[in-house]
Formats: sequence, structure tokens, C-alpha cells
Amino acid sequence: MAVEEGAGTLAPTRAAQELELRRDEFQLAVQWGLIRTVPAGAPDARGGAPGGGRRRVERAEVDRLRAAPDFPMGLRERVRTVGTTEAAALLSVTPDRFTKLARTGHFSPVRFYLNRYRAVVWLYLAGELGEFALTHQSLLSGRLPQEVRDRIEAGEDRRARNWRARRLGLLLRATEDPWARAAAIASLLDPLQLAEVVDDPYERTHLDRLRPQPPSGLPASATGREIADRLMLADDPDEVLWHRMSLALALDEARQERRAPRPDGGAGGRQEPRPAATRPPRPPAFSRPPVRRARPGLLDRLRRRRRTGANAGTDPVPGAGAGAGVAMPEGEVVPRPVASME
Repeated sequence: MAVEEGAGTLAPTRAAQELELRRDEFQLAVQWGLIRTVPAGAPDARGGAPGGGRRRVERAEVDRLRAAPDFPMGLRERVRTVGTTEAAALLSVTPDRFTKLARTGHFSPVRFYLNRYRAVVWLYLAGELGEFALTHQSLLSGRLPQEVRDRIEAGEDRRARNWRARRLGLLLRATEDPWARAAAIASLLDPLQLAEVVDDPYERTHLDRLRPQPPSGLPASATGREIADRLMLADDPDEVLWHRMSLALALDEARQERRAPRPDGGAGGRQEPRPAATRPPRPPAFSRPPVRRARPGLLDRLRRRRRTGANAGTDPVPGAGAGAGVAMPEGEVVPRPVASME
């Protein structure tokens, strides 16, 4: 229930109304840190009793944003998303050229939807496109570099992969709990991949319980949901390998913090139902790509890098956008484009 005007915190719906944002605009603004939220269970700004449910927005935060000289258009512009046609117009290029640059990972989508033909339509932040135009003019005119043309000829399409990387980055930044962070990584792997990395059924049950909620606005039809579910699973061999290794590292940290709940109450005395001793169902063939084996010693080197705080990698391409450059192991990418994608 929304808190009355003047109270310490506001429900998301009420905050969006006062900030003159649509629901999807409000969600993006929260994800990118433009609107600060507080846990629903935290005391409000006046020291009142904690609430329940989703995260809330403090009244002071709404007042701060409304006091900006460019409110409300400035805030709305920072979360404005555009599709291929409008994005191409912003960059003064043809839609075909924009699609080629997007497929090769130069832009990172922030969301997607399915049109009436069940084709995937990717959306991009308009502000990021403007920044790209300022720093990569050479890619917007003349002949595309040979390296980009070669990747297009090979059928590369990194849009879904970059969207997953971006979403994972947001999920990891949203929590400090090591088990929740491991669950975010685990959500990108199909059941068989997950079972190969996490052989303890109690840990798999705990990760499943902490699995992040799917993005809002997913299609309701069975066919549409199948397409959306496929987009949320890693499907490139290098990508799958990287998330498997990342999950192994995240589990190391989570186990050091505390054990997963077990029937004997081994984790904080909580009694949990015993997981069914059955093998995870085999996923459809499209979500089970061949997995490239890690080079000997790679996982140990990644563990050392994490302990020392060293960066494990950099953005694979320039201008991919915030969150697009998930640190990936070196090696050739084997593209696996998604069918019927715009």
C-alpha cells in the first residue's frame, strides 16, 4: 500500500507517479542508480516502523529529483529507450548499419520485447548512443572495418549475450550476499550445466530459492515465453564456460560465508526439506551448446586475480555500453545467433 504524501517512504508506483515516469522508465532509473531505493524492511527517514514488500523510495529522494532544473524531461531523457529505426536516426546511419554494429557488440541492449510476429525487438538507451556517436565517428560513416565485416559474414550476433551480461552486472551490484550473487550467475546456466558445477543438491535447492525474478514485461504466451527463456540462458560455448567458472568462484566465497541450509540444521539451525534425489531434466537441445573446457590452471589464476582485486578482462569491443563487457577468457567466439531476431 502506498504511503500518504509527506511520509518517510513511498511505494514504487507512487514514486513513479510523482516523478512523472512510466513503469518501465522507473524500473530502468532504479536499475541504473538514478533513483536510490531502500529495503522495505528498513526504518523510514523519520524512524518509523519498517514496511514490507518491495524496495521503496524515500520522500527526500523524490524531492531531490523533482528539484532538478530539468525535471521531469531530464530524468525521462536519461532512461529513454529506442529501437533499431529510431536508434539509427539518432546516429544518422541506416538501420542496416546500426544492426550490423549491434550484432557485433558495439551497443548493449537494455531490454527486449516480442512483436506480433514473435520477433525479438531490442531496445537501447538513447543517451549511450549519443556518447557512442561522439567517440566512434569512424564506425558511423564510410566502409565498416574488415574485422567487423568478417564477424558479420560469420553470422555473429552478440545482442542477447550483451544483454545477459548487462543484466547480470545489475544483479551482482544489487546485493552483497554471496549466495544471492552465486544464484544470479547460476540463473544463466541450464539445469544440466548447473548440476555439473554444483553437485550438492542442497546447494542447488538454495540457489534456486534465491534465483532472481525474471525481467518484467515478458510475454505471457507459451511460445513467447519459450523464446524469452532461451534468451536468458547462456548459449555461446565461451560464455557458458565463463559463467561456469564464475559460479565456481562465487560458490567458494559463499561457502566460506556460510553453508547452504541442510536438513540437519547445519546452516544457522534452519530445517530445510530434503531435495528430491533426481537428475535435473534435460533442457531442449537449443540451450545445450558444446562447452569448451577450461585451460589448465585458468580457474586457479582467476581465483588469484579475485583475491588481489585484479581485473580479469576488458570490454571485447569498443562502445559496448555499461555492463556489456563481462570479463571473458581469451579465445575465439563461436557465434550462435538466435532465430527470428530483429
